[in-house]
Amino acid sequence: MSPKPSVWAYSLPTALLLMEPFDILASLAMDIYLPIVPAMPGILGTSPAIVQLTLSLYMVMLGLGQIIFGPLSDRIGRRPVLISGAILFATASFCLALSSSAIPFVALRFLQAVGASAAMVATFATVRDVYADRPESVVIYSLFSSMLAFVPALGPIAGAMLADSFGWPSIFVTLGVLSVLAVLHALLRWHETRPVTTTPSRRSFLPMLRSLAFWTYTLGFSAAMGTFFVFFSTAPRVLIDRAGYSELGFSFAFATAAIVMIVTTRFAKRFVARWRNSGSLTRGMMMLLLGAGLLSMGQVFGVPSFWTFIVPMWIMAIGIVFTVSVTANGALEKFGDIAGSAVALHFCVQSLIVSVGGTLVVIWLQGDSAWPLATFSSIMAILVLGAQGWLHHRGHVRT
Repeated sequence: MSPKPSVWAYSLPTALLLMEPFDILASLAMDIYLPIVPAMPGILGTSPAIVQLTLSLYMVMLGLGQIIFGPLSDRIGRRPVLISGAILFATASFCLALSSSAIPFVALRFLQAVGASAAMVATFATVRDVYADRPESVVIYSLFSSMLAFVPALGPIAGAMLADSFGWPSIFVTLGVLSVLAVLHALLRWHETRPVTTTPSRRSFLPMLRSLAFWTYTLGFSAAMGTFFVFFSTAPRVLIDRAGYSELGFSFAFATAAIVMIVTTRFAKRFVARWRNSGSLTRGMMMLLLGAGLLSMGQVFGVPSFWTFIVPMWIMAIGIVFTVSVTANGALEKFGDIAGSAVALHFCVQSLIVSVGGTLVVIWLQGDSAWPLATFSSIMAILVLGAQGWLHHRGHVRT
C-alpha cells in the first residue's frame, strides 16, 4: 500500500471540521424530519403508510450503501464519491422543500438517502486511509460517536422550531444549505486519500453467512437499532396525535431517550468489560423485554403519555447501549482477515432487517400505539436469546 498523501496534514480539529458535517447530515436528515411526520399525510395527500416509507427507504439505502459505495470508492477514489453524494443530497433536499405530492416526495427521499450514504461511506473510508495507523484514530472515532449521539436529541427540537417558525419546507432547505456549505469546504480542502496501489477485494461473504456467531450478534444489533427505528417511527403519532403534545413538546420528550443513551454510554465501558460480549448482549436483550413489558402494561391499563411511552423507552435505551457496545466485536471476531467485507455485510443485514421488519410491524399495527414497539422488541429479543443459547450449546458440545 502506498504512503498516506502528504496533502492530508491537517490538525485534528481541522480534520474533524472537514469530515464531521457529512456524518452528522446523514443522521440529521432522519431526526430533524420527525416532528412533521404526523402532518405529512395531509400535506402530501397520502396515507401514513406512505409517509412511513420515506423513513424506511432512507434507512434501507444507508445500509445498502455500505455494499455499493465502499467498493466504488476503492475504484474511483473517496473524493469523487463524497462530492457527488453530497451534491445529490443537497439537490434532493432543496427539491423536497418544493414537493407537494407523495410519489415525488418518496423518490426524492430515496435520492437524498443515496447521497447521504455515499458521503458517509467516503468519509469513513477517508478516516481509515489517513488515520488507520495513527493514535488520532481512537480520538476521531470517539468524537464522531459522541457528536452523533446528540443528533437524535437535538435534531427533532431543531425541526420543530424550524417548522413552527418558517413552515415544514424550511427543514429541507436547511439540510440543503448545510450540505452546500460542507461541499464548498470539501472542494477546497478534501484531497484524495485512496492508496494508489489498492486493488478491489473480491472476498466472499459466505464465511460470514455461515457463522452462527455472526448472525447472533448481527441480530442483536438489528434488535437494538430496530427498537430505536420503531420508536422514532411511532413516537410522533403516539405523542402528537394521541397524547396531544405540540411538535416542540414532542421533540423535548423524544430527546430524553437520546439523553439516556448518551449518559449510559459514559458508564457502559466498565460494565461491558465485566460482562464481556455474551453477558452484555444478554442483558441488553433483557432490558428490551422489560421495556416491552412496561409498554404493554401502559397500553392496556393506561393512556398514551410520557410515563407510559417514553419512560419504558428509557429502559430500552439502556439495553440498546449495552447491545451495540459489543455486537460488532461479537459478529466480526473471527473475520479479521476480511474485516472490510464483514463490516459492510454486518451493517447491510442490520439495515435490511430493521427497515423491512420495523416497517412491517408499524404498518401492521397502525403505528399510533405502543404495540409496534413492544412487538418488534419482544420478537427480536427472543430470537437473539434463542440464537445465543444455541451458540453456547454448540460451544459446549465442541469442547
